[in-house]
Amino acid sequence: MLKLRKPELFRQRAYLDGRWCDADSGSNFAVTNPATGDVLGHVPDMGAAETRRAILAAQAAWAGWRRKTAKERSAILRRWNDLMLANAEDLAAIMTAEQGKPLAEARGEIAYAASFIEWFAEEGKRVNGDTLQSPASDKRLLVLKEPIGVCAAITPWNFPAAMITRKAGPALAAGCTMVLKPAESTPFSALALAVLAEEAGVPAGVFSVLTGDARAIGGELTANPIVRKLSFTGSTEVGRLLMAQSASSIKKLSLELGGNAPFIVFDDADLDEAVTGAIASKYRNAGQTCVCANRLYVQDGVYDAFAAKLVKAVQALKVGAGTEPGVEQGPLIDEAAVDKVESHIADALAKGGKVLTGGKRHPLGQTFFEPTVVANASTDMLVAREETFGPLAPLFRFRTDAEVVQMANDTEFGLASYFYSRDIARIWRVAEALEYGMVGINTGLISNEVAPFGGVKQSGLGREGSSYGIDDYVVVKYLCMGGLKSL
Repeated sequence: MLKLRKPELFRQRAYLDGRWCDADSGSNFAVTNPATGDVLGHVPDMGAAETRRAILAAQAAWAGWRRKTAKERSAILRRWNDLMLANAEDLAAIMTAEQGKPLAEARGEIAYAASFIEWFAEEGKRVNGDTLQSPASDKRLLVLKEPIGVCAAITPWNFPAAMITRKAGPALAAGCTMVLKPAESTPFSALALAVLAEEAGVPAGVFSVLTGDARAIGGELTANPIVRKLSFTGSTEVGRLLMAQSASSIKKLSLELGGNAPFIVFDDADLDEAVTGAIASKYRNAGQTCVCANRLYVQDGVYDAFAAKLVKAVQALKVGAGTEPGVEQGPLIDEAAVDKVESHIADALAKGGKVLTGGKRHPLGQTFFEPTVVANASTDMLVAREETFGPLAPLFRFRTDAEVVQMANDTEFGLASYFYSRDIARIWRVAEALEYGMVGINTGLISNEVAPFGGVKQSGLGREGSSYGIDDYVVVKYLCMGGLKSL
């Protein structure tokens, strides 16, 4: 049983049009703790009918919400931010219980999640239009930016708070309303955020949270013409499906999809710094992030030295339940995640790979897995093509800059990339040659609220965070004022 300072944050009912309610059918489903397998609670198993009602409520609430001034909306969002920070310990405890990440990481995510609400509370006051120079003397041309309308968001389990606020923050700040479908594995974080949004003064219908069947809820969100914008974070496979389903109503889309991030260590890199960056990028959240290092390329001259340093650092990582002091890696989210890591390791070993450390399930049982390093990785392995989403670091060897850039770009994905070098000319060459939406240079951590997050190729569309992030929630309207005769 969760012990919270504010027990009302733990809700087992969905939030629809300002009311806490069950599914029409009365059915629900269990949510378990991945570290123990224990049932945390149950949430409503909602479907299309409840989703339609939430959409209609969002449409009804839109008129009043968009009429508020940006400053009025900002004040409400700032209160939401303040409440998140004031209740950070409870929110982190809920997150660790349902998702498994260590408490220190969960606390960090709550601060990260709140930062998007704070950022867009301010950014909403800077959604400015433009005045254009008219080609005719009797006309004046103006450009307005207006809220797009009812928005839908479908969010993943790996960052169950931040992926919500990174979407809801700009949507609400711009004057839109939102219907949210969180991941089935981690609904309690979303519902806790809804409690605080209500407390902050977000009006009924402006922000609803529906739990239940992904196919039924997602089908209604994509098919319903009232929904004018869909934002999704998840796999490329599901992103393609949602994109196709949204085609009939020509929705505006933000898609933050799969990654296959290269992490490149050049021979002039500071190897200790590179190891620190690799640990942060690869093993954070047990390797379950869309921007985590998936392929580690190490230049021939420093390959063995880097491998030795990395193995030493990985062996020092403490694995355990996220609630235990000092734990740095928690469990994977479920058995399917463990199976995928095991299949990637088996494939690598069959094709000449060598396990330097780890390589198997952890003695703790459940879905715990040993942080793993595999040497002698090659381009014919699954780890070169697929996103592992687990604590496995495959080490590829390369010789020249041109070779490693070609290997790094040889993927349909283009979300995040990383490299370590102290040569300024090489830094510019490689940064510009990498076909990715984000490039980390001499760092393994790139995410923050002020930078545009997003990818190219099949890693998605649009950007989240930053001053660019609110653009996906507004439409441009052009006004042409004629008949203005001169004096």
